Amino acid sequence: SFPTRRSSDLKLKYLTELADKAGKTPKDKLMPLLMSMAAGNNGLDFNDQETELIVSILTSGMNPAQKKQVETLRTLSKRMGGGRR
Repeated sequence: SFPTRRSSDLKLKYLTELADKAGKTPKDKLMPLLMSMAAGNNGLDFNDQETELIVSILTSGMNPAQKKQVETLRTLSKRMGGGRR
């Protein structure tokens, strides 16, 4: 199924806000930001490709330990969500 225009507009607005906040946040403080943004995603559902792109952009400046934390959280999230993605 194709996303509706409204859904696409909401995703774009959400991602723009996320990018803006992430750009102003020190890399060592990104984890709390990501957690709070994930909790308040307004019911938007991102597919695997969209999620991978978001994560790669946000983790680009992180050190290996921080990247590992993000991957661990993604794995746990998938398991808790029943592997919907």
